[in-house]
Amino acid sequence: MAERWLAARGWAPRRPPALSPSLLVGGALTLAFVLLALLAGTLAPGDPFAAAGAPFAPPSAAHPFGTDDLGRDLLRAVLHGARVSLIVGATVAVVSLTLGLLIGGVAGYRGGAVDDLLMRFTELVLVLPRFFLALVVVALFGASLANLIAVLALTSWGIIARVARAGVLTVKEREYVLAARALGGAGPRILLRHVLPNVLTPVVAYAALQVGNAILVEASLSFLGFGDPNLVSWGYLLNNAQAFVRRAWWLSVFPGAAIVLAVLSINLLADGIRGRRAGSRG
Repeated sequence: MAERWLAARGWAPRRPPALSPSLLVGGALTLAFVLLALLAGTLAPGDPFAAAGAPFAPPSAAHPFGTDDLGRDLLRAVLHGARVSLIVGATVAVVSLTLGLLIGGVAGYRGGAVDDLLMRFTELVLVLPRFFLALVVVALFGASLANLIAVLALTSWGIIARVARAGVLTVKEREYVLAARALGGAGPRILLRHVLPNVLTPVVAYAALQVGNAILVEASLSFLGFGDPNLVSWGYLLNNAQAFVRRAWWLSVFPGAAIVLAVLSINLLADGIRGRRAGSRG
């Protein structure tokens, strides 16, 4: 009765938007991907580089994903490769989120010359060809996971900074921010406590997209032979499968399907987060 009375006068409380299918499906698949990566040592114990059966054994009960040319179990390799993808994607997302949020937040809140300087630097980062830059860095300084993560993290924050700046430009003029200024609050304190928390949702959505991009770049470099040779990754498995596409189809199908499913789930999750943000505004 109370809700009807309020609705008749246009005062009905705003309900949170329903969870979208993209958010539910993407969240479930992403959670499954993370769990498989974390539990790889339990689900498929042993060294992924060690032989586990006859070479080129097709998928069977003993080896659900088959074995490769050296008799290594492909299911074990795919599960352990998920760890590499998780490490690369999560680290790149966290670093790029932190840098983008701080740079975009400071630019939007301070404005003026600081805003112009930081945005010109951001535009420079945005036009850098990340894949080829990563290729050059790995070729010059070694094919290590740390080098790849560093170059991706330091070149992936540009779009996040622009999204954060746009949100800060809107939020900093709201009443509670103006009240905090009137009470003598310091600029950094207001920015960290009152402004940035209210622009997190769209920023997190774009940071989630960086996870999928980082996974694709790592897989591409490993496929080309520029990945860390001491780690099993999905790109490494695809690189190894090139010579046996006609003889053993499973060597390329299962790692390729893992990459597609992981990136798709993360993109669905990011799309669901952005859709929920848009629904909460309506």
